[in-house]
Amino acid sequence: MQQVDIKFNTVEQIQQFVNTIGKFDTDFDLRSGQRVVNAKSILGVMALDLSGPLQLRFHAKDTEIVEKIAPFLYVGA
Repeated sequence: MQQVDIKFNTVEQIQQFVNTIGKFDTDFDLRSGQRVVNAKSILGVMALDLSGPLQLRFHAKDTEIVEKIAPFLYVGA
């Protein structure tokens, strides 16, 4: 399992993210606090607290996934 932090600044970024991960045949969970949603669900993602970084978990060793989601990765200050 891999875990990375994700941050969205606009609704368009959320749409791009969901479209990007939707192309992969693996499960993605997005977590904010105690809430966990299917990251491939735009409604689920929109229901989270988007004010801070979110934890994305997925089961894949495919480095292409990390490359594709790179624009959404959060690196703390």
